Amino acid sequence: MLAMNEPSFRESVDLMFNRAVRLMDLSPGLEQKIRVCNSTYTVRFGVRLRGKIETFTGYRSVHSEHMEPVKGGIRYALSVNQDEVEALAALMTYKCALVETPFGGSKGGLCIDPRAWDEHELEQITRRFAYELIKRDLIHPAQNVPAPDMGTGEREMAWIADQYARMNTTDINAKACVTGKPTHVGGIQGRLEATGRGVQYALREFFRHPEDVAKAQLSGGPEDKRVVVQGLGNVGYHAAKFLSQEDGCIITAIIERDGALVSDAGLDVEAVKQHLAATGGLKGFAGADFIADGKSVLEGDCDILIPAAMEGVIHLGNADRIRAPLIVEAANGPITYGADEILRKKGCIIIPDMFANAGGVTVSYFEWVKNLSHIRFGRMQRRAEEARSRLLVDELERLSADQALGWTLTADFKDRFLTGSDELALVRSGLDDTMRTAYQSIREVWHARPEVPDLRVAAYITAIDRVAKTYRSKGL
Repeated sequence: MLAMNEPSFRESVDLMFNRAVRLMDLSPGLEQKIRVCNSTYTVRFGVRLRGKIETFTGYRSVHSEHMEPVKGGIRYALSVNQDEVEALAALMTYKCALVETPFGGSKGGLCIDPRAWDEHELEQITRRFAYELIKRDLIHPAQNVPAPDMGTGEREMAWIADQYARMNTTDINAKACVTGKPTHVGGIQGRLEATGRGVQYALREFFRHPEDVAKAQLSGGPEDKRVVVQGLGNVGYHAAKFLSQEDGCIITAIIERDGALVSDAGLDVEAVKQHLAATGGLKGFAGADFIADGKSVLEGDCDILIPAAMEGVIHLGNADRIRAPLIVEAANGPITYGADEILRKKGCIIIPDMFANAGGVTVSYFEWVKNLSHIRFGRMQRRAEEARSRLLVDELERLSADQALGWTLTADFKDRFLTGSDELALVRSGLDDTMRTAYQSIREVWHARPEVPDLRVAAYITAIDRVAKTYRSKGL
């Protein structure tokens, strides 16, 4: 439970904004323009379900229209409220600016427990919510483009896209009204894994800079680092899976609603995920210790802590007991403003949410571009790449034979070299490049300016400066 004097999520975002702008040369008017949320639409609508009318409350908030369309997910949770949605919309503005996607920030939410309704009922609710937003241009390919968030996924995005197409039958770009769709209805390869993959790429880039790694009291690369993951939803699962399978990290603990699993030898992420899907919890998983007080595991000994679920899980009540020297904010706002102050004074390095979980919006951008261009990435060039590579391989093998050099190309090398880039490869390449470039822009501010205390302030400064430049170019 949060301490009584703990700032709310919305207040935390504002306070972190304040820390950054104190170190910037912005006019008071421009500072206020960037800070405030431009508009929030609240809708209350009824749906006849189970023989009676149920009324639901939803929100769509637009924080900044310095670039359009605005971008941001729609979450389904009972905790959804206007303050939360506006705070998340602000983070989307800064996140999009940081990773240089041409969007303003937006966010949506529906106050609902999606587990309380069956699939057909959820479809009715989602379509009606989408209808209320679409008719006000709060879902539109050129103005406001939602995506999945907590409690929503590909299924809900497909319903929204279909609802938009039904209401806009002549819009050739209808599929671009929403991202995070299934691939068979205009989605893009790699979107489902995108946020977790972005966490992996963020950590890889961090470990490419020994000076930064040393600040976290670590050394070497990500291999053999002990990692605790809080939340095994889409983001936490993919981050844990890629870090363990591809980068050699040891997932020593996974925390979920009903408790936590702990194993010093490392957890099989795929097996844990399957158990969670089958039983709805972690209890009963063989081969690891189950701890009912999952929150206490956040305070366990590890090298990297990845909070990947809700905001505010690290707060004034537990921050001083957090032992991880490096925290990667895979969720939005998992560390409160007060906790951030405590952790910073302890020397903990935090890779902030607006950078660490930007993989989702980055690949959403790729999907939006794909929908507007009406062609799959790689379709035009993949076979041309393969043909060019084949020419090179054939010539090398001819030279080897003619000159009796006695060497041959291995089959594994040939297979990899002769495979052209498909959509998934191009998406991963674009995401990797985006995360690398964004981190380098943040650390440049962090290292060049002694008054900038950490990566979070550096990220805010970088993002706010880009938004300010856009507003100035508009004459503000």
